[in-house]
Amino acid sequence: MNKAELKKFAVEARRDLLEKVSLKAEQYGITKDNEEIKIEENYGQLFVNDRSFPTEMKQAFHKLKQRLNVIGYDHLMEEVAYTWFNRIIAIRYMEINNYLPDRVNVLSSNTGKSEPDILLQFETMNLDVDHQQINELLQRGENEQAYRKLLVAQCNSLNKLLPFLFEKIDKYTELLLPDYLLDQESIVRKIVNDLSDGNFYQIKENGSRSDNVEVLGWLYQYYMSEKKEQVGGLRNNAVKKEDLPVVTQLFTPKWIVQYMLQNSLGKLYDEKYEENQLAQDWEYYLKHEENYDLHPEFELLEDIKIIDPACGSGHILIYAFEMLYDMYEEAGYPTREIPQLILENNLYGLDIDKRAQQIANFALLMKAAEKQPRIISRLIRKGVNFNFNIYEIVDADQSLSDEAVDFFVENETEKASINELLSQFENGKQFGSLIVPIELPYEQWINRIHNLDNQQNDLLDESYFNELKEKLLPVLKQAMMLRQKYDVVVTNPPYHNKYNPLLKKFMNNNYKNFKTDLYSAFVFLTTNLTKDNGYTALMTPFTWMFINSHAKLRNYIIDNQSITSLIQPEYHACYEIAHVPVCTFVIQNQNQSTKGKYIKLEEFRGADLQPLKVKEAAKGSVPYLYTADLKNFGLIPSSPIAYWLRENVIKLFVNQKLKDFGKASEGIKTGNNEKFIRNWFEVNANKMMVSPETSNYKWVPYHKGGEYRKWYGNLDWVINWEDNGREIKNNKNSGLQGKDMYFKGVLSWSKITVKGVSIRYLPTNVLFDSGSPSYKSTSNMDYYIMGFLNSKVSHYLLNSINPTLNLQVGNVEALPLIYIEKEKDYIDNLVEKCLQLSKESWDTFETSWNYKKHSLLKNNIS
Repeated sequence: MNKAELKKFAVEARRDLLEKVSLKAEQYGITKDNEEIKIEENYGQLFVNDRSFPTEMKQAFHKLKQRLNVIGYDHLMEEVAYTWFNRIIAIRYMEINNYLPDRVNVLSSNTGKSEPDILLQFETMNLDVDHQQINELLQRGENEQAYRKLLVAQCNSLNKLLPFLFEKIDKYTELLLPDYLLDQESIVRKIVNDLSDGNFYQIKENGSRSDNVEVLGWLYQYYMSEKKEQVGGLRNNAVKKEDLPVVTQLFTPKWIVQYMLQNSLGKLYDEKYEENQLAQDWEYYLKHEENYDLHPEFELLEDIKIIDPACGSGHILIYAFEMLYDMYEEAGYPTREIPQLILENNLYGLDIDKRAQQIANFALLMKAAEKQPRIISRLIRKGVNFNFNIYEIVDADQSLSDEAVDFFVENETEKASINELLSQFENGKQFGSLIVPIELPYEQWINRIHNLDNQQNDLLDESYFNELKEKLLPVLKQAMMLRQKYDVVVTNPPYHNKYNPLLKKFMNNNYKNFKTDLYSAFVFLTTNLTKDNGYTALMTPFTWMFINSHAKLRNYIIDNQSITSLIQPEYHACYEIAHVPVCTFVIQNQNQSTKGKYIKLEEFRGADLQPLKVKEAAKGSVPYLYTADLKNFGLIPSSPIAYWLRENVIKLFVNQKLKDFGKASEGIKTGNNEKFIRNWFEVNANKMMVSPETSNYKWVPYHKGGEYRKWYGNLDWVINWEDNGREIKNNKNSGLQGKDMYFKGVLSWSKITVKGVSIRYLPTNVLFDSGSPSYKSTSNMDYYIMGFLNSKVSHYLLNSINPTLNLQVGNVEALPLIYIEKEKDYIDNLVEKCLQLSKESWDTFETSWNYKKHSLLKNNIS
């Protein structure tokens, strides 16, 4: 699979489709500046924006108008472009891997001709198309028109098999299908000429060929990459509801998918069937030496339920399918039946992104066809649609009529419940799987709607049924999936914390203790979707393991769950998929057996090295594999997941903490640094405070953090503190923290610690910034504590509490300190010497206001 080739094609395809779909809309008088569609019918003629069209296009234009009014011009163009992109890559995938029902190439030629085979072989196909009309078009040389009709007919034919991807094209998507599909620059030509066939399949080590459904997810990821950059990606401020899927969609590395499923679904299977032969082939399986017989109860493989509540393009579900197939096969099920058993019974998925859900469904069918090629023809022969348990989460349509509801319900209580449910999902496209639906008899109600199909007495009943099917049934299905419990929940949830007002309110109301980021709310949600003793496997940023804002999430896990395994990759190992350091882990929904295996890969740089090192750890003992008891983390303040700490180190935290000897605080936030802060040499020295006794001053020395430097220094700045900081205090964007520590002589550090922690003493005439938090002892302990904070012991403990680059006040206050009174004077003297040497060194730089002589000059040179 050539990712560079895939990316180039997908990015260019999106640009090209958007341009050509917009040009097609312009033919109907629809532009960005004119979103109105005026539809009239006079004397048997259809007029759209005063342009004449065949009357059979009336329904399609009304659908187009309806959709345009709902989502607007820009999003309509985007929606139609991606719909045709998904259809064309689906046809190409089926074409290359020989899954098209009629076995005729639609986009290319098997014999190397320039025209697609469908133009010459359409009469052999089962297409609803006027053969005579097509032949006449071809005879007149109107190949473009003939091909357009054949492509639409093929899409309509595939609707029987894939209704979620190939909707019946009597709707608006055909109206906006671009022109010149046989042109050399069209997407049809480019997908054939610019993408190597080998991207759609792979050759195994034994020389056999297998399909490569993973390509579908990568094409989608790359297709949306430019849009993601335009929206702002994970760096953006508050994101609009309609852009949320674009910003939060990330493709999970394959080895992490394998790790997650082998240690959740695989662990479940291995513990239930201890004599199985499959586990020995799972390269990332971290098997526990002891089996506590703690797993969810199930009798048959068909009983196992797995969900990805943020499934994207189905990458995780595809590998789950592969594992399940092997399990069914080992259990002796007929291979012919296995794919459909898996799709109907085992796999569930939800996503707010329609595009991704389409690909996920299609990819699963292709995986089923790879295992059982006749499944497609069998489904077509039986007239069965493929639309199992992978759903797009939709906004509840608030226009569902009271009459339709009355037609459905049996009493007023049911009616009130339906209205409450519709209200819950009013913003389903934004809140997604984080919605916890009210408890209702969902399965019973879904069956009731299906049964109404045979109980219609007149056209009015039929209209009510259609309304219920279109507006209520999708909400019932997605709600039922979010009320069920699952044996295994596996996902790579969205990473996002720049909430718009509506999402912020939802998070405050529903996930108050886990609102720091969407992913932290998903950790809580997924464990609640899991059955007792079931498994939750996730990939998330690793910040939840350490920083204070996630402390409640850690405590929730420690009190209620068990981390059975966790991998912390090297900081930049997954940079391709996200600009954040990540971890991946498996939680079991029980807290009786809480020992887990942890792998720390920070020493191994490079994405390619990470899976290799995990495989080594799975085989046996390596220095970077740790065993730790989750309960022990609760002994450390704020409960960081410091799995590499030995138990004797953890026990240090029973001692007094630095917060018992003093106080730490962030400092001043001016709200406008350009206005209030200067380099000390930029201001009048006579207006600068030299000591707290100085009067008539305007500027006060100011510490903003700076580079790694111990003991003393980084005193480059001054702050406008005239009249006790009056102007800053009057600035609405300012914030003054730690006021009781001002002008007291404090111990300060840089909040961002790239090279490690370094503590500096600030004299009594120096104030400190919010970017340089500070500590002040309350019992003449400054030097003693400073010596400890600048020691290797302190650095080791701080890195255990919080190995991120952001050293917070709470981390310092949480450090244990053993006070040895008889050693205090000795330690104070050592620290004072270190401080004096560091001050002398600092004063040899021209940037010091006490600069006298450069360090290169000998002392005896005057």
